[in-house]
Amino acid sequence: MRKRGKDSAVTGNLFRLTLGRLVTAEVVYSILLVILYVSSYWLFSTVIVWQGDEWFYRFMHTIFGEPLFMLFIIWLLGAVLIVFICLYRMANYFQDMNSAVSVLLAEDDTLISLPSPLRQVEVQMNQLKSESVRNARAAKDAEQRKNDLIVYLAHDLKTPLTSVIGYLTLLSDERDISAELREKYTGIALNKAQRLEELINEFFDITRFSLTNLTLETESVNLTRMIEQITYEFNPIMSEKGLTWELSLPENMEIVCDPDKLERVFDNLIRNALNYSYPNSAVSVIADYAKDVVILRFVNRGRTIPKEKLNRLFEQFYRLDSSRSSATGGAGLGLAIAKEIVLLHGGSIKAESENEKVTFTVLLPTDCKKIV
Repeated sequence: MRKRGKDSAVTGNLFRLTLGRLVTAEVVYSILLVILYVSSYWLFSTVIVWQGDEWFYRFMHTIFGEPLFMLFIIWLLGAVLIVFICLYRMANYFQDMNSAVSVLLAEDDTLISLPSPLRQVEVQMNQLKSESVRNARAAKDAEQRKNDLIVYLAHDLKTPLTSVIGYLTLLSDERDISAELREKYTGIALNKAQRLEELINEFFDITRFSLTNLTLETESVNLTRMIEQITYEFNPIMSEKGLTWELSLPENMEIVCDPDKLERVFDNLIRNALNYSYPNSAVSVIADYAKDVVILRFVNRGRTIPKEKLNRLFEQFYRLDSSRSSATGGAGLGLAIAKEIVLLHGGSIKAESENEKVTFTVLLPTDCKKIV
């Protein structure tokens, strides 16, 4: 309906433009014709001395013998010619628009150029093409990142699986292996199997994020207790890297939200902070109230993220660590899913980084029911 309205507006503008030019041309032509006819009649009858047998004199006498009739015939011929010219120009405008559609559909950066009467149409079509080209490139980039991700994950799946099979084969073949070595091989196989489970879960994340529409199941939640519990569950990982918590949380923050989905947001943000924190540093979680809004900040000490990468952190399948090490090799969906969930709650999320400090700020309404 909207597109049809725009097309009708364009057609109406062209019709009004053509009609205006036609009326103007007809009026000007009529005035000039009358002036020319009167001037010619005066010149013929008073100034020029004619001989009675001259052929041009006889021709002009015939014309001016019936002045009104001849004036009408001459005007009619000119008026028809003007109408034809105006219609021809209007047809050319439509031909130009038809050619512009071909340029619009072309997958390149060529801009559309139309005559000045169609300048507004030209601007709108160029905006549409620019947006279409950007969307096509973004879709192509996302598809390429997804394909690369599948290749990486397939390779990563093979690596731990090969290790698990190898160490289990050793345990099976070597009957007289020592208890210490058996424990070592079993531990390695277990670690590789756990890594394999993580990668399989990432595949499920990709499928769910691509095919599932997120919906909220809200209830009243003590946000303080939720964050304390989530951070406590990360203590073993914190100890391995020598990290410590710095929590600044108001007591008994109550909000209405979807606790399961919001837990995933906090889990992704904390996991991201731990993966990219300097060893033996502190990770801060700070919460504040501000007029029906909760402000949460997740802060860690780590390499400063360049601005061009900072703006892409919430894109699907984008990974800050392009090397894809086993320690930090996620599917590149954690922050994208976190943003989706926060927006669904009617909140916002942003990332900042400077002076080797990374901060993720989350704003959430205290009652998301008022939003959704």
